[in-house]
Amino acid sequence: MKKYFSVAIPAIIIAFVFPGCFKDDCRHAYKIYTPVYKSLAELRTAVKSGTATALNKPGKLYIEGSRIYLNEKDKGIHIIDNSNPEQPVNKAFINIPGNIDIAIKNNILYADLYCDIAAIDISNPQAVVVKKYLTKTFPARVNYTSSNNPDSIQVVVDWITKDTVVDCQAAASLFNCPSCVRFYSASSITPAVGSGVGGSQARFASLNNNYMYAVSNSDLNVIDISNAADPMLTRSQNIGGNIETIFPYNDRLFIGAGSSMSIYDVQDPVNPKQLAWTGHWCSSDPVVADDSYAYVTLHEANICGNKINQLEIYSLQYNSSAQLRKTYPLTNPQGLSKDGNLLFICDGRDGLKIFDISNVLDMKLVKHFPGINPYDVIALNGIAYVTSAEGLYQYAYSNRNSIHLLSKLRSN
Repeated sequence: MKKYFSVAIPAIIIAFVFPGCFKDDCRHAYKIYTPVYKSLAELRTAVKSGTATALNKPGKLYIEGSRIYLNEKDKGIHIIDNSNPEQPVNKAFINIPGNIDIAIKNNILYADLYCDIAAIDISNPQAVVVKKYLTKTFPARVNYTSSNNPDSIQVVVDWITKDTVVDCQAAASLFNCPSCVRFYSASSITPAVGSGVGGSQARFASLNNNYMYAVSNSDLNVIDISNAADPMLTRSQNIGGNIETIFPYNDRLFIGAGSSMSIYDVQDPVNPKQLAWTGHWCSSDPVVADDSYAYVTLHEANICGNKINQLEIYSLQYNSSAQLRKTYPLTNPQGLSKDGNLLFICDGRDGLKIFDISNVLDMKLVKHFPGINPYDVIALNGIAYVTSAEGLYQYAYSNRNSIHLLSKLRSN
């Protein structure tokens, strides 16, 4: 079901203003973005498994045993048999509209379906079964409604663009319109959207067999998964704004936001307590950690107009603080991963970079793989799994003197 709306009701309008207004011909040009809605109930019926499909826009990934679960942005999840890392086989695809994140416990796949978290039995990847939906876990991704009835919740699934020109008087009335959501200049915004290991870009994380944590734009959600097929939302607490990523380590959660990195203690798993907070310039912010340090990549965020591209390393010597120890310039860093004394950084258009961080104050570049635009990486048991616009890449790094490409699954 599609719904189309005019300018006067919720829609995002991006203004392109002519250089000046003439006395007899005062006009402004606009690009109008009109949302296309579908009901949540309609989207749920689309969740099903099928034959393997080609990679098109690969996103986040999750490693479990010999399987790779690779997100196709806003579409679903590729299931890849990685029994032989030199010859991975794309085996199946689970269609999940609006999917971005992945976690797994006991053959139950947790995946976001726009505002929902779906618990999906993947015992048979060719015939998956949805066991439960946690509705409106991510409320920012749905049209405003107070109902939890999936038949009444509307989700923006697409945008229709239209160029238009109005006179100055009409333009003024648009910008004073109380029922319109927001108006942005053209330079400000473009509309968008367990038992294994996730990457640094993840919004899902688990520290034990009983609880999973999921961050929305502003909330930290605690989900009881002691019964994997029947997840229960036990707590949702506001932890700020522009939250982007979550990384679990021991009994802590490291949370990256657009202007901060914070650390939460979850020794009491149902009641996370903030241990530390550190601010930074407005930038996207994945983070990984070990016993002694937190490693944070910042890349330029156009909405803020900054050009910060760097790695920041924070000391975790004291439980209640995180002290910045060293900053390294980079090109456009995205996801990162650490194994032992090796730090893997997806440096955007400058490719994958691998550093020796035996001395964090003087880290050394060990290997550089240019020619790809990587998004996230998981370094695990001698293999670095890398997602990029070009596809899924695997690199062997057990011998740091001979780090090399094992295989790649190209995207379209």
